[in-house]
Amino acid sequence: MCLFDTHCHLDLMVQKGIDIDTALQQAREVGVERIIVPGLSANNWNVIQQYSYKYSMVEWAMGIHPLFISVESGEQLEQMRQRLKQGEDCIAIGECGLDFYHGRDDQQQQIAILVEQLQLAQHYDLPVLLHVRKAHQELLQLLKQYPLPRGGILHGFTGSYEQGMQYIKQGLYLGIGGSITYERARKTRDAVTRLPLERLVLETDAPDMPLFGHQGEVNQPKFVKNVLSSFILLRKESEQTITLMIEKSSKLLFK
Repeated sequence: MCLFDTHCHLDLMVQKGIDIDTALQQAREVGVERIIVPGLSANNWNVIQQYSYKYSMVEWAMGIHPLFISVESGEQLEQMRQRLKQGEDCIAIGECGLDFYHGRDDQQQQIAILVEQLQLAQHYDLPVLLHVRKAHQELLQLLKQYPLPRGGILHGFTGSYEQGMQYIKQGLYLGIGGSITYERARKTRDAVTRLPLERLVLETDAPDMPLFGHQGEVNQPKFVKNVLSSFILLRKESEQTITLMIEKSSKLLFK
């Protein structure tokens, strides 16, 4: 079994008191072979890049998260452009996206920063790790305006079948995480039973998004195996078919 955690904030786990060496060893023991650590702003790019140098199973993405937009974001975008121009070794653009959960006061700034990152993904032929809250209509419209040749992942999918298919039609994969371990998440669990298997990948979003039975704990990449177990129970395909397809899709996206 080759498991792939497509969204894990190792740097934030450290802030929660988790030892990375131990966490990665525990992940390996349950079959995790690859982990992607998303960027949040220029303030963490170098840190997570160093993780990718130190740990062969870790890869990193460079992005500006909508909740980390600041007066420095324009300058950080220029840093991103220059680093990509010089052949930066990041595996994707992100985490980027739109988040109107706390209001729309900075809506235009969020959109402008996201568009710049989508254009960089287009130019450098990189997949994108997308975050969205309370902004699906706006994000889908931008994806139609700026189609992504390499696609990407809608991270932390918790929507309906219809919503998931809208993103899949824009060339995206859906990141399935701990939400499906909760029986009350009926809408998302129903969607996961019906969405095309070849467009679904796994994630933990560690240290956040604890799984059912682990509430109050710091989430870790080893729990991606628990996500897979819940996923298998929701699907009609065999365990072998599911694990092989998820592995294939993850590798294809981040080839």
